[in-house]
Formats: sequence, C-alpha cells, structure tokens
Amino acid sequence: MSLQNFSDGIVDADAHVNPSMDMWADYLPASLRDLAPKIEYGEEFDYVVFEGRRRKVNLIGAQAGREGKDFKMHGKVSDTRAGGWMPAARLLDMDQDGIDTAILFGGGPLGTANTELYNASFSSYNRWLADFCDYAPRRLAGVGYVPMQEVDGAIAAMRECASRGLKAVNIPAFPMSKMASMNAGDAQMKALTGDTSGDRTYADPEFDPFWKAACDLGMPITIHLGGRTVRFTEPKHLLADMLMSKFGMGEPIAIMIYGGVFQRFPELKLASVESGVGWFAFAANYMDETWRKQRFWVNSTLGHEPSYFWDRNIYGSFIHDRAGVLMRGLPGAGNIMWSSDYPHSETTFPHSKDVIETLFEGVSEADKTMIIGGRARQFYRL
Repeated sequence: MSLQNFSDGIVDADAHVNPSMDMWADYLPASLRDLAPKIEYGEEFDYVVFEGRRRKVNLIGAQAGREGKDFKMHGKVSDTRAGGWMPAARLLDMDQDGIDTAILFGGGPLGTANTELYNASFSSYNRWLADFCDYAPRRLAGVGYVPMQEVDGAIAAMRECASRGLKAVNIPAFPMSKMASMNAGDAQMKALTGDTSGDRTYADPEFDPFWKAACDLGMPITIHLGGRTVRFTEPKHLLADMLMSKFGMGEPIAIMIYGGVFQRFPELKLASVESGVGWFAFAANYMDETWRKQRFWVNSTLGHEPSYFWDRNIYGSFIHDRAGVLMRGLPGAGNIMWSSDYPHSETTFPHSKDVIETLFEGVSEADKTMIIGGRARQFYRL
C-alpha cells in the first residue's frame, strides 16, 4: 500500500500553531484587552511590545520550508509561516505535505506575572484554537492548555476545553507553583514545565479528582516536553538541551506510574509529545528491573510491573526516530505515533512522505498504518 492510497490518511500527532500576537486583543476578556501584546513593525525586525518589554519577533518556532542553513532566530512577522496562524494557509501546507489531519499544540498562555491576565490567557488561547479548528474540523484537531496550580481550576479549564471540541488537554510536566513565585519571563514556560523542583507531584492524592474528571470526560492528557527547559536563545546550550528535553520526559511518567496513578485510574491515557520514543523500551525495562528489587523497602503498592502501565496507558510521539520504530514490539514501546512538528525547526515539512518512507522501510503495512494515523485517531478520539 502506498501512502498516496492510504485510505484513512496520515495523522500528524504533534503539529503546532503560532497565533499572531494581534489575536490577544480579540480574545482576552474586555476588561483585560488594553493589556494585550502589540506588534511594532521595523525595518529589519518586528517587535512584540508587552508589559514594558520590547523584544524581537522570535522565528525559531516558524522555520517550516527553510533549509537549516537559512534558519534565523529573529525577524519580521512576514518571515513566519502563515500556516501557523491562518487556517486556509495551513490546509494548503498540509495538502502539499500529504497530511490528512493535524493535532495542534502551542501558542499560549501569555508570559506575564499578572495573575488575572495569566489565568485568562489560557482560556483565551483555547477559544482562539477552537475557532481555528472550526475552519476545517475534520482536518484540524486542537489540544487545549490547562494550568495546574490548583485542581478545581484545572478541572474547570479541562471541561471548558471539552465543551469547545478540543481533543485533549496539555498539562505541564510537573505541578505548577503559585503565581506569586513566578516572574513574567518564566510564566509562559511554566505552562510546559511546571515547578520542576517543587514538593508536589501528580501522584499526590490532591490530583486524583483531576484524573477522575479526565476519565469521566474521556479526555486524553498530554505533556509536551517540559521535563527540561531548553535555552533556545543560547547557542552554547541549545543542542545538548534539546537532547535532554526528550529524555527528561521520563521523570513525570515514572512518577505517575510508580505513584499508582494509572492503577487508580486505568482508563487514563497520557501521551509524551515530541519526546521521541526510542528510549521508551529502555525506560520500561529499567523501571521493571528496579521495581522488582526495590519495591519491598519502598512499600510499592503496584499490582503489576511498570511496563504493564506503559503498555496500557502511555503513548508517545516522534519525528525522526528509526530506533523507536524498530523497538515497537518491546514492552512499553508500542503506543507510538508519528508527527511532523510543523512549523518548528525540527519539522519534516515539506518532505514528510519521503521521511515516512525512509523511517518505515521494512515495516509491515499494518504497523505503519497504525503509527502514521491509526493510533493517533484512537488516542485523540478522532
């Protein structure tokens, strides 16, 4: 079966939007719209002006269509890929790349230390994303962003996402600290990372009502990197940080498995997004071996080996990961989904079909069909 004849189409399990900064003035509550970011246009660079700061427009998340040698960190709004924020342009790029359906991450919240504005920006972004997806609901599927500072608010935000037709919710890799401990520069990243050194964990009973609500709603949960912060603007650290950002996703998964979250909530589904999957088999095996030896003195209450929960509850997405494809039959490594990462710098666009053919050389058509579409359709309930 060729990709051109693939009847169900290719599902990009992790793609991105880059909403224009202009959208915040339209989607924030009326009482907060005067606080929205503004665009200031210049000769060489455009600037985002927000809360007394003026920073160049960052392009690293919008490099689709450029060769690596042409990447640049900053530039003008006109340099960004239009498909990141214009749905009609997005569909044209998907057609060019052979993508049937795109799962959409990215974009919110605002980087502010203003508690009211910060919390409102989650809902505002989710509403913008739902409207973006409504342009072509069969082909565009959104993942809402939920703050994890306190559980009741997180549940309310998740229910709002469900009511707007979003297909999953993304949470930070670790619970978030209270707003008072954040600064504006950290606030946006905290929506992905949470408080990596805090005392609270997702295995704590405090979060059980959230997991129960997710199961009741049939809402899958995603964590989109966040285990390790990437210093994107520092060439000295960027490449090593990007590697460790993938492996760092093992920690929140291990906390939830060892902490019995999936034993208490067997219907809960969690995806580690953009982390790659080649390390899943090692992680599941290592967790099994250490659990067998250490489970007595740590008073583990798990009724199964950790790999049992990896196989039942944990999913992952990858871009370039031939090792992950080859290890798909090992414990913990089977629930894998291909993605393009459009329009970010790692994207396979506009060569996704060629990349897929190379990645899946020698792989059965049944397995390829599941990994490039079928499993994402199951996980995201498409």
